[in-house]
Amino acid sequence: MKNMVKKSLVVLLAGLFLFSGSMVLAAEKIKVGVSVPSADHGWTAGLLWWAKKAVKDIEAKDKDVTFYVVAASSGTKQVGDVEDLMVKGIDALVILPHNPSTLQKVVEEAYAAGIYTVVVDRELPKPAQHVFLAGDNPGLGMVGAQWLAAEMDGKGKVVVLEGMSIPINKQRVEAFNEVMKNYPDIEILDSQPADWSTQKALALMENYLQKHNHIDAVWCQDDDMLKGVMQAIKESGRTEIKTVLGGAGSKDIIKMIMEDDPQVRATVTYNPSMIASGIIFGVEGARGNTVGGLYHTPSRVILAADLVVKENAEAFYFPESAY
Repeated sequence: MKNMVKKSLVVLLAGLFLFSGSMVLAAEKIKVGVSVPSADHGWTAGLLWWAKKAVKDIEAKDKDVTFYVVAASSGTKQVGDVEDLMVKGIDALVILPHNPSTLQKVVEEAYAAGIYTVVVDRELPKPAQHVFLAGDNPGLGMVGAQWLAAEMDGKGKVVVLEGMSIPINKQRVEAFNEVMKNYPDIEILDSQPADWSTQKALALMENYLQKHNHIDAVWCQDDDMLKGVMQAIKESGRTEIKTVLGGAGSKDIIKMIMEDDPQVRATVTYNPSMIASGIIFGVEGARGNTVGGLYHTPSRVILAADLVVKENAEAFYFPESAY
């Protein structure tokens, strides 16, 4: 009788162990929602490419995570996307807001609901996240200005093409202008928005070329806009513009640098691969882990703004990328 009781107890304990083990395994299964703007220009196309690459890489070695990757053409559409992801029961939200103000409320709701939240690139007016990850926007403006001032030997006339009227553009332009204050012989002729759009940059640069009879250099802070600028210069036949500087690290522009383009000799990184890093934070955070075994999770991660010139361009060149 005692042996039968012992056997029954062993079977019961084994059953409980297996049951609890299956619950642990079930608890490890997580859902991660990734929300980004749709690919309306090169950088956002690169963003979506890197998001899909990260998902593919993670899924190849981790079968206990389900991803939902969605792209929105507007801030309003993105709000709806996030609401849909929450209905799906996501454990983590990785989001690059189309417009931070528009997304504020719904991201706050996700964060308050206990969803591990990673905001990438465009910071919310009121922080509501576990991790904020971005490139160095002031650094992009500062590093670009330092290089450009040196290339111009501290004198000449510059036109500036700004991005969208959101905080990160303001940070870039203010940092650029702050450096240029140290060079009284460099004159900024114009500084207007072109929304990081190739076509808008083309139109604005055409306007600049008609308005100003002499331009030595162009800072357009973005490699998508740089393409429009270069087209306008080529079509105008103007030859006095010696330097055009963009930013973000497009593969097309880095290739131009590698091939010794006479006007495009540098760029400054702001790589869309940051979304892939954000996804890693989301996966680990949803499981209560820290990335790389850190003793705590950093609340802000700012990626360096690196100057890319011919000597180091190959290290930043990803020909298979969408950007």
